[in-house]
Amino acid sequence: MTLADVILVTVVVLLWLGLIALALRGWRKRGRAQAQQLGDFPAVPADVGEVLLGPTTGVYVGSTLAPRWATRVAVGDIGDRAAVELSRYRQGILLRRAGASPIWIPHEAITAVRTEHGLAGKVMTRDGVLVIRWRLPSGTELDSGVRADDKSTYPAWTAPYREITAATSADFHRPQTASTEVTKD
Repeated sequence: MTLADVILVTVVVLLWLGLIALALRGWRKRGRAQAQQLGDFPAVPADVGEVLLGPTTGVYVGSTLAPRWATRVAVGDIGDRAAVELSRYRQGILLRRAGASPIWIPHEAITAVRTEHGLAGKVMTRDGVLVIRWRLPSGTELDSGVRADDKSTYPAWTAPYREITAATSADFHRPQTASTEVTKD
């Protein structure tokens, strides 16, 4: 190897490391900005009760700010992909993730459970991801996605939430009208 080759390799490696550093910096900045908007996540209750459905194994794809399927949550480890065990209880849904913190979704916070073709930059076949839309205590809605090992379990997950999912979908697709009425004092 000549001196020119060594210099070229060194420049390429430094450029590559610089790009990684910039990406990490952007991810951390996004996380700080989202932390204020999202607030605290619900804690897992000490007693979640008996399992009503599951556990269903798969991969936790991530969570996004609803309804933007590509705006990944960057707060803590919520955006990290991980192996997951998904279980439904009377009080809510628990996503027990390997190597990451569990995510507790209280029943009253769930606004839809549906299947999608993708979430958080991960695109799959039609109905490839089970997506749970839920509202944080701060009022911000998230879409959390799981790609189950056995996709035939999806109907059992979506059926109990069919009514609230339909209502959420209707609200989302309802045309927004601006009030043009002017009041005079």
